[in-house]
Amino acid sequence: MISALVVENLALQRGDRVLFRALGFRLAAGSAIAVTGPNGAGKTSLLRAIAGFIRPLEGTVHFEGQADAAEARRGQTHLVGHQDGLKTARTARDELAFQAAWTGAAPGAEAAAAAALHLDRIMDLEVRKLSAGQRRRLALARLIAAPRALWLLDEPLAPLDAEHRALFGEAMERHLAAGGLIVAAVHDPLPVVAAEVALA
Repeated sequence: MISALVVENLALQRGDRVLFRALGFRLAAGSAIAVTGPNGAGKTSLLRAIAGFIRPLEGTVHFEGQADAAEARRGQTHLVGHQDGLKTARTARDELAFQAAWTGAAPGAEAAAAAALHLDRIMDLEVRKLSAGQRRRLALARLIAAPRALWLLDEPLAPLDAEHRALFGEAMERHLAAGGLIVAAVHDPLPVVAAEVALA
């Protein structure tokens, strides 16, 4: 289990442009961070660097409680980006079952996850027929189906209506109460208590 995420002296570059330098923070288990800043400031790039998809220009990312960073990323981290990454020709049921199995969920866990995010009535529809909010809830459901310590979320609430923002907020609260960690890139406030990391 990841006991803390530690980012030290981090600098990221995209193309010829340095997004930011000397970024540092420590996020303990049971806590959340909201990463804020204008478009292009590097919020998504920060999430991807923590997940191991971008090599930092400078600095390090540590996962306290895990001896190996690659294993922490592989087995203890969920990343939900702007793109939901769903196969549009599959039914919602088949897609969630695939996502849950891929991320190590116990058999049948996807049914409880679907119920938790009010997806029951749409599970037999093809993904391409779902609204943007329904697709986002389907993508988020794997966080519940296959519990992992660190959630990296890129604008997780953007397409959700008020009811389902509150519903996912409850899921976030449960995750934090169980010792989970959340880093979310946002423009709007999160529905949980979170420290702020502001990128210029």
